[in-house]
Amino acid sequence: MSDDKQKPSIARLRTKPSDRNWAMTKMGLSAGAQFAAHSVGKLFKDDAGRADADREFYARQAAYLADQLGELKGSVMKAGQMLSLYGQYFLPEEAVEVLAGLQDDTAPVAWDFVQPMLVAELDAGKLAELDINTRPMAAASLGQAHRAQRKADGTELVVKIQYPGVADAIDSDVRTIARLLWMSKMVPKDLSLEPVVAEVKAMLGREVDYRHEAKCTRAFADHLRGEAVYAVPEVYGDYSADHVLTTSFEAGVSVRHADVQALDQPRRDALGEAFMALFLRELFDWRMVQTDPHFGNYRVRDLERPQPTLVLLDFGATREFSHAFVAGYREIVAGAIRGERDRVMAGAESIGLLNLSWPASTLDAFYTLCQLIVEPFSIGGTHPPPAEFVDDDGNYCFDKTDLPRRVTRQMSRAALSRYFRIPPREIVFLHRRMAGVFIAQTTLRARWNPREMVLKALSD
Repeated sequence: MSDDKQKPSIARLRTKPSDRNWAMTKMGLSAGAQFAAHSVGKLFKDDAGRADADREFYARQAAYLADQLGELKGSVMKAGQMLSLYGQYFLPEEAVEVLAGLQDDTAPVAWDFVQPMLVAELDAGKLAELDINTRPMAAASLGQAHRAQRKADGTELVVKIQYPGVADAIDSDVRTIARLLWMSKMVPKDLSLEPVVAEVKAMLGREVDYRHEAKCTRAFADHLRGEAVYAVPEVYGDYSADHVLTTSFEAGVSVRHADVQALDQPRRDALGEAFMALFLRELFDWRMVQTDPHFGNYRVRDLERPQPTLVLLDFGATREFSHAFVAGYREIVAGAIRGERDRVMAGAESIGLLNLSWPASTLDAFYTLCQLIVEPFSIGGTHPPPAEFVDDDGNYCFDKTDLPRRVTRQMSRAALSRYFRIPPREIVFLHRRMAGVFIAQTTLRARWNPREMVLKALSD
């Protein structure tokens, strides 16, 4: 969720299955008709004209779908975002842009629509103890958050209320989004979306389970208790239920806030290190990763200190990873950093990421990709980063690197795309968070050498 400038509120949501299905059916019919007209129009253009027409068409479609689905809110928004994560492996770029364009930062819903959920979920006596601001401080696709005070002592709280009906709509919403992709002829004919649909539904099921989120919030708080680098909200169980989650209010500003961007280099670097260290501990120590890297889930405070505090919010997307998966992934990363090809291949095969019977050219391309991804950790190693991305003090310049572009280019090569149709489900959401850590470094314009931190995490 984001508490930046708000959009006008929506009076209510279309939560009835019949209303949502009809709205999405109309979208599907419209998309299909426009796609057909677009296809006919391209018959009379040359190659360059067709490429330009494609870009213009999908840009219009993205804006239309984002606007229409934004009014539906609920799981359809999250489903689109999650399908875009899988889609990057098998959908055309334009389709991924449409899905990724379904931003989670959406218009809030009127108080008289969400209040009944609050009344139904909380004991009347407990609810009477709170003074709740009816104007939401933040709104997302599955619910919205309101500032509140406990009347007895003035304790500042945040009450997160799930939109009525969104949990019940998950199954139909996910399947309808997948059907829209199929109707648009964007999914390869020989590819079944059933495994993707099942995983997205499971992930959304966790995100609407506020009991699960409360448990994960408490777990993170326990892991990080007493550490000034991080702050985690306290869960107030007396004011929480299946669809309502109340926590302490934690002050802070966005990573993109002007005050954060104006920090000196050492403080920005310290924040970059905090982002990286947290991710490494989540994966390799706790095997419990908050997989949603949206900047609305992080805040920064204590900017005057040498080490500003990173505030962690919203643990609904937290998922656990098995010992076997983490062990295999550890081998991939360690092998890539140390230039040990056999170690990378063994680790990748152990978690189902590749098969050693694949052509040698494909395995070579995969190893090259792994070495490229760990570039920031390879200063002083067997395959150091390009010199232009390392400063005179031996720090990796996240503000200069074009690594994401090079990784994307490597992933799109035909030798890889024919075999890596849909990677293991753990990889998709783990790499979503990894990308977020990298984006945080570039946003902070950080310059530091993460090699020793990563090697220590791998050895521990």
